[in-house]
Amino acid sequence: MDTLDAIYQRRSVKAFDPEHRFSEEEEQKLLEATIQAPTSFNIQHWRFVILRDPELRAKIRSEYGNDQAQMTDASLLVLFTADVKAWSKEPARYWANAPKEVADLLVGWMGPFHEGRDWLQRDEAQRSIGMAMQTLMVTAKSMGYDSCPMIGFDIDAVAKLINLPEDHVIGPMVAVGKGTKEPWPKPGQLPLSELVVDNSF
Repeated sequence: MDTLDAIYQRRSVKAFDPEHRFSEEEEQKLLEATIQAPTSFNIQHWRFVILRDPELRAKIRSEYGNDQAQMTDASLLVLFTADVKAWSKEPARYWANAPKEVADLLVGWMGPFHEGRDWLQRDEAQRSIGMAMQTLMVTAKSMGYDSCPMIGFDIDAVAKLINLPEDHVIGPMVAVGKGTKEPWPKPGQLPLSELVVDNSF
């Protein structure tokens, strides 16, 4: 599918075929494409928690997820998390394949950029999550599948269920699979004239 077609056809689908399963090859293709998303300093701090256990998914849906059917019915349920301290964990590995002078420069900048700026570390992690989510959803659509991003769940409770490390943050979940119902009509986009500002407000 053409990239623009995938972007325009991607919708938040709520109803999925609970019998459908991805092949290992399809899942690998989807996730390999997802990690092509950009991250600041190439830190790649996303950590994708694939919620595979049917009982765990049912518990999240019934107790912490507002009974959203896609949590149990989608072929994949991906919880996006990120390591906010990834910048400090062997940072040279993020530039292992770059020319030495480039790697030395970027790795040298990483510490001063992040050190002591907890708000920035968190913001960068969430920005990276957002870009990876969009990449996953557009990739899914290009493969003929549907998706639904979700933040309507109890973040603290789910964090405990998955044993989220203290230096990680949680972002949304994305359900991916074979949609069974047409999504609601698009509610409409605001005009560019209301969204685009030239130079300053």
